[in-house]
Formats: sequence, structure tokens, C-alpha cells
Amino acid sequence: MPTQHHATITPRQEEISTLPGRPLPLGAKVMASSVNFSLFCREAEGVTLVLFRPKAKTERICILLNPSGHRTGDIWHVEVQGLPLDYTYAYQITRQDTNSNSEQSQLLLDPYAKKIVGGECWGRVVSGQWRCGLIKDDFDWQGDQPLHRPLSETIIYELHVRGFTCHASSKVKHPGTFRGLIAKIPYLQELGVTAVELLPIADFDENENKTLDPVSGKPLKNFWGYSPFAYFAPKASYAAIKGQQGNEFKEMVRELHRAGIEVILDVVFNHTAEGNGLGPTISFRALGNSVYYMLDAETGEYLNYSGCGNTVNGNHPVVREFILDCLRYWVMEMHVDGFRFDLASIMSRGYKGEVLSQPPLVEQIAEDPILARSKIIAEAWDAGGLYQVGRFSPHPRWAEWNGRFRDDCRSFMAGHSGMTAKFATRIAGSSDLYQHNQRNPTNSINFLTSHDGFTLWDLVSYNHKHNEANGEYGRDGDNNNLSWNSGKEGVSRSKKILAIRARRVRSMAVVLLLSQGTPMLLAGDEFCRSQNGNNNAY
Repeated sequence: MPTQHHATITPRQEEISTLPGRPLPLGAKVMASSVNFSLFCREAEGVTLVLFRPKAKTERICILLNPSGHRTGDIWHVEVQGLPLDYTYAYQITRQDTNSNSEQSQLLLDPYAKKIVGGECWGRVVSGQWRCGLIKDDFDWQGDQPLHRPLSETIIYELHVRGFTCHASSKVKHPGTFRGLIAKIPYLQELGVTAVELLPIADFDENENKTLDPVSGKPLKNFWGYSPFAYFAPKASYAAIKGQQGNEFKEMVRELHRAGIEVILDVVFNHTAEGNGLGPTISFRALGNSVYYMLDAETGEYLNYSGCGNTVNGNHPVVREFILDCLRYWVMEMHVDGFRFDLASIMSRGYKGEVLSQPPLVEQIAEDPILARSKIIAEAWDAGGLYQVGRFSPHPRWAEWNGRFRDDCRSFMAGHSGMTAKFATRIAGSSDLYQHNQRNPTNSINFLTSHDGFTLWDLVSYNHKHNEANGEYGRDGDNNNLSWNSGKEGVSRSKKILAIRARRVRSMAVVLLLSQGTPMLLAGDEFCRSQNGNNNAY
């Protein structure tokens, strides 16, 4: 008979028992009368599953996993019977190199968690620790499936879920949420876009940024969300109803599909929220530091090709499987239509940061049978200087953000000399980049502006970045904006200058939409949204 652990929870007198469980699938799998928990951790001597009663800050059940009965290879597992789904969970581990009791008692998130509990209110600092929630997949998709629209028929609209409707001018019932975006579907249809590309919606801590607002003195927020810690879990504060982020995300996808609009997720598999050695330990660092991250072979310090403190070791077999499991989940269970990979060139690097001629992860994503009809778009550069636009992958499925299109068209429109031939090449489909290896102009995602950099109005209103509000004294953001202020820096009341700016905005919009390739617009450019010259409004 397998060893069983019994725990009695008072005052409700609910009895739970455990069985050894199964190593796959990883994460928490809700079944008819039990939940199977599975966690990868190679270096642990012991693993404890910690269960929390709802609304209880300290009351917990600790289930110590027996290495001889609850471990298969590097995976620890247990099946908990009779567990109510309103419980939350986390893990604790012990290792040979654990230095203190505080490290052993630290709560760790499950990297495969589908729901995070603790960050439901945007901007409110989480009291204590995030925990993982349990979900039962009972959503009614009403026959919905990904749309599989070809790139040749695609117009992408890049937006931030919260930023798109959080202002009162949006006039939606649930501003800053997935449901707020649903309310704006008629507007998206009126624009004529066929896909929305959502800035990261995987859960992150907007309060991680400790930089102070130079005016108010209060800590600034990480607005964009490019610091995920739960790759399978939709951002909790993007739900209108507390705890319903999973179902509301699905509802948003279903309704966008009904309107003929695809959903592309901006995914961040190049770094995590744990940062460098001074950053927080949330999960990956404790569960497999040398597996999940690129480390210096001599010092053990984090290699930083992301510019964010650490670099995900994407071509390690365990990490490759984690990334593919995540992508498959968003396609199979959440019905998304594709992905844009942030700083994707990091996926071309090996364990030591070396550039691989045939990176396994890049090839696996392109050849994965579940992802076979999903859009895959690379931001083909990284913060370590690896620039691969036009040569990220020979596989014809990979599209790329065409940074050459952005830079050459901006330079031409700003009046830089010697740009006519380059401009002609870009609007004609960038044949120098995308007419080889069965690739064609649709592999080029043409854009002039994105979340990163000036808006279209600021591109015609500023020569230089004005990032004072970031509290970083101008150290952040790109200095090479390839912009022209049309005669005056910043805000102007001159009718002549405003007319020039308006004409240039219209001209650049026409260039973008009529060029050969797949166009991408930045949300708000259609009505000349300004960030007051801030080119890094993260």
C-alpha cells in the first residue's frame, strides 16, 4: 500500500489524504476528487507542499514529500484527495547548500501555476506572499477556435490591456481589464485591425519598481509588465471580478474571435522577475538556478543579455520543455492565435551565452505540431548586441519585427540624406532581408512605432527623449530616435508647425499601411497620442 498522509482541518473538519501521485503533467492538475501536484526540482533534498485555507493568513497544512515515494527522477509529486478548490498552495524546499532556517521556510511559487492569488488590486502592495491558486477548466467556449488568419491578411494593433481603457475617457464599465477591452471591440472593428498584440499579460509585480516619481516622491509602477514570474497565469488585476482572471481572459479571446480579431501575446522568455543576485527569489532561482539561468562559469554570477539582471537559459532541455509547455497551454487552453517573443535573439544563445548556428528552441517552436498554425514573431535582437533582423531563423514560419523598416523609414521621413534607396527597399518588402529560404515580405512585421520608443506624434514633435518622469535622470531609453520635431521641440501652438506635424503623421501612416509586408500599429497613434517625449514609458 502506498504511504498516505492524513491532515484534519478545523473547524470545518475536512479530511484530506495523499497518494504518491504522478510526475506528469507538471503543475497542479485538478481531477474529479483530487489534485495532483508535480514540481521539478533537481537539487532539493526535501520538498514540502504548503496548503492554505481561504482567507487564512497563517493557517496551513504542510505535506512533506517522501523522496522514496514522491519523487521520480528530478520531479516531486503528490496527489491530494478531498482538497477544496478554494485552497491556495506554495512550496518549500531544503537543499544541502541551504544556509538558514529562513531559506528553508521561504514560500516558492509553482512555475506551472495557472492562477496567482495576491495581486488582484492594481498598485496595492501584496501583503505577505503570493500564492498559487487551483483552477477547474469549465469555461464554455461556445465552439470557439483560433482564427488562423494568414499574415498576408493581417493588420496588427499593439496595445496594453490596462492602458487601453483605464482612463475615464474610455467610458467602459470595467476600465483597465480584459472586460474593458471587450467593450472596445466595436472601436477595433472600425479601425479595421485584424489582430491585437497584447503587451505581457502573464502575472507580474507592478510594485517591483522602487524608483521614485520626481514630482510626487512615490514609487513608480512597472506598467508594461516585462518582468513575469508566472508564465501560465493571466494578470490577476486585469480581471473585473476578483479571482476570475482566467475565465475573463478566455471571454475576451472568445469575443475578439467572434469579431474576426486574433489575439497575439507578447511573451518574455528572455528574463524573469528575479533579476540579478540582489533580486527576489520567487521560484526559478531556488528550484534550479543553474538550469533556468545562464551563469558565469567561474563566478556563478548571472549573465545579462536581457538588460534586466538575468538571462533565461532557453536552450537547456528542461527550460525548452517549460517554454513549449507554456506556449501549448496558451494555444490549447486559452485559444490564443500567436506570440511575439521579446528579445528573441536570446533564444539563439547557448548555456554560456554563445550564439548557436542552429538553436534547438527556435527550431522546436517552429516545428511543434501544436503550434503549427500559430503566428510566431521574433523581436530579433537582444541587449547583448546580437542583432538578427532578416536572419533570425531560416524557417519560413518565423516572422520578425523589422527594425530596419522602422529605422530606414524614420530616417527618410526625418529628412536624413542618402536614404531614398533604402526607403524604397523597405516599402517594397525588404527583399534584401526576406527573399530567401522560402521567406517573403509577409515575414516582415513592418512598424514605425511600438510600445518601446516614441509614439507617432512624438516622433514628429521631439528631436530628443524627455524621460524626466521615469526618475532615472535620463539614463534610460534610446538616444537614437531618428526623429524630427518639425521645427520646435515639444508642445507648440504654431498652426504652421501643427499642420506640418499632422501631415507627416498622415504620410507615415500611409507609408506603413501601403508597404509590402505585415503592418503593425501602436495603439493611440491613430489619434496622435503623446507621451510628452518619453521614449521609455515602461
